Amino acid sequence: MIERIRYAGWEDCLRLTDGRIEVVATTEVGPRILRFGAVGGRNLLHEVPGHRGRKGGAEWRSLGGHRLWHAPEARPRTYAPDNDPVRFEVGEDRVRLVQETESSTGIQKTLELRLEPGAGRLFLAHRLGNLNPWPVELAPWAITMMAAGGTAVLPQEPFAPHPDSPQGLALPCGGNSYLPVRTMALWSYTRLDDPRWTFLDRHILLKQDPAVPSPMKFGAGNRRGWCGYFLDGEMLLKQFAWTSGARYPDEGCNNEFYVDADMLEVETLGPLATIPPGGSVEHHEVWHYLEGLPIPFDPASLEAALPFPG
Repeated sequence: MIERIRYAGWEDCLRLTDGRIEVVATTEVGPRILRFGAVGGRNLLHEVPGHRGRKGGAEWRSLGGHRLWHAPEARPRTYAPDNDPVRFEVGEDRVRLVQETESSTGIQKTLELRLEPGAGRLFLAHRLGNLNPWPVELAPWAITMMAAGGTAVLPQEPFAPHPDSPQGLALPCGGNSYLPVRTMALWSYTRLDDPRWTFLDRHILLKQDPAVPSPMKFGAGNRRGWCGYFLDGEMLLKQFAWTSGARYPDEGCNNEFYVDADMLEVETLGPLATIPPGGSVEHHEVWHYLEGLPIPFDPASLEAALPFPG
């Protein structure tokens, strides 16, 4: 079901629901998703109280929820405001939101949502179109601001012993056994002794803690193709692609996490691409809603609950 509603101060929003979960996007700014969660339950996405219902003007506002940017990050290019109404199309099971071309960049953003009935699954297509008379290099960047108090999960690559160790010699191994299997990018404001992250054998965890005000960010080349955010037994789990041999922004990252005192961002990126005039590039995510996960959070039990091969 798709209906038009008021939400969080915005008068014209689109609500998609399958009776179990609901998604709310506004038509007054954006493209922007404002809400994702169980029907009648909490919003797993971060809301900015001071920005509710705000629209118009040349100032960039975070607004909360889920947005589409283009990477690599730079001011003022990346921070082109999305304060104006979007065109929208409503189909039987999907909504398409189309931003007017950004005057400062010549880029047009489109976000398409499709909710699969009864599956707790939302399909998102992020599209960047180049309306300049010259080619532009960029990467699509999907950013989801999560509500405070939860924990982000990044899967690690499976452990394998050194190929020359006794355990490694017992395993069939190819020439790539000596090569790295993951990359990680650290920002200048990231501290390795930050208490919010935890390194485990199969996962890296990053906790959002309102008592720790300092910003922190890291990224990875995530070949496992999923990540998530756990909050009080519920989880938004994302699936996305890793393209072998592609060139990704930020030292090879297709998955990034930013945290501060207010919220945590779960971010995915497509490969860098040179888009010709009139061309476009797309980046896809699948959002899964999980509930009933154990508290305190147990990463091992999460893998048993994955709705896809982990």
